[in-house]
Amino acid sequence: MSKLWAKDYDLNTLIEEFTVGIDYILDQKLIPSDCVASLAHATMLQSIGILSEEELKSLKEGLKQILGEHAAGAFEIKRSDEDGHTAIENRLVELAGDAGKKIHTGRSRNDQVVTAIRVYSRSRVLGIIKETGDLVRAILDLAELHKATPMPGRTHMQIAMPSSVGLWAGSFAEELIDSIRLLSAAWEILDQNPLGAAAGYGVPLPLNRDMTTELMGFSRVQNNVIYVNNSRGKMELMILDILDQITLTLSKIAQDLILFSLPEFGYFSLPAQLCTGSSIMPQKKNPDGLELMRAKAGTVSACGTQIRNILRSLPSGYNRDFQETKEPFLKGCDITSISLKMMTLTFRELKVNIEGLKAGFSKDIYATDAALDLVASGMSFRDAYKEVGLHLDKLGDQDPDESIRSRTYRGTSGNLCLDEALSRLKSLMDIASDRESKIDASLESLMGQKLNLLVK
Repeated sequence: MSKLWAKDYDLNTLIEEFTVGIDYILDQKLIPSDCVASLAHATMLQSIGILSEEELKSLKEGLKQILGEHAAGAFEIKRSDEDGHTAIENRLVELAGDAGKKIHTGRSRNDQVVTAIRVYSRSRVLGIIKETGDLVRAILDLAELHKATPMPGRTHMQIAMPSSVGLWAGSFAEELIDSIRLLSAAWEILDQNPLGAAAGYGVPLPLNRDMTTELMGFSRVQNNVIYVNNSRGKMELMILDILDQITLTLSKIAQDLILFSLPEFGYFSLPAQLCTGSSIMPQKKNPDGLELMRAKAGTVSACGTQIRNILRSLPSGYNRDFQETKEPFLKGCDITSISLKMMTLTFRELKVNIEGLKAGFSKDIYATDAALDLVASGMSFRDAYKEVGLHLDKLGDQDPDESIRSRTYRGTSGNLCLDEALSRLKSLMDIASDRESKIDASLESLMGQKLNLLVK
């Protein structure tokens, strides 16, 4: 077995180590996606006379065997293979003989990489949309349960105005729904078939790109073959930029929960099973998951920055630099996925301490309300502001429950409109489900079996 580009010399071992990097490890995630793209390509090659029906049959059987070996953890990618694409072709030669040597006709390795990542990321994005949706539902459940639970509102971290747990939680739900909308829009750009670009300039063969588009369940062909090449990394960056937005939200939630679960605040409590202990202090129950969420949000952002810095000065056409965009993309997706699951678990288990929240309502939290009461009696706001501000000591006790009920226009604590947020979420989840079903049906038809493209 040999490298796809092997000729009449051996590569220096240091250069091999440097150029291969960890692609031979990363590509285990992409084996099912490459098998899908390879079978689509082989089917198309048979339709234009490059492969016989018997050769196509043997390649399909070989690819299905590779999928089985991969599922069993028995498909090896060696450093000498360089990557999973070479390992698949070498195995196909073992299983299908000369047919395995023909499958690369009309393709470049870059063509394979772009297509495998596109097939993988198309499904991965839908998975992250669903995971974000799960978190939004958990947050909305908490918001609904505690829509009438008062919570001190803060600006500059100081006591500000009456708020509620429902208002606090609902804000993050709506923020994440908008991030899902961004991901859904990005998915439409992602859902175009790059296969057939070869090295970025096409080939003098009658490749049928519409056929492979249909076989893999893409919505359309990514038309210009140079654009296909130039989109490598850029498509991944587009997704990472939105994942950066999602984890930015998760980081803010984490910071709030860390702060508001401190004994000094006592607004929320984290169950012990979501906390880790100290190696020296027996009493400690630390919110390490939430602390790491803050750090991991920075890592996701760094993944996008890494790709952006790789791409920004490259000339058009293929450059080996593109190889370095794979790891940060896969890493950013993995971190976002587990972060969403962790935060969903946190909201499902979070304890809301109603008495602790109400205890945070000091008299001065009602200062703005008092000024507006004076306005209602005919005083100008500026005079009312000054009157209350100069006599804060005269503010009396008020009912926290009544204070949040008194805010009744849409989007406030007395009128959260949570049903509208839930309706928007359902619409986006239905779109994602329809897209997933279409992909699954296309790939099952192509491969003759159900596939799990999202290998952890």
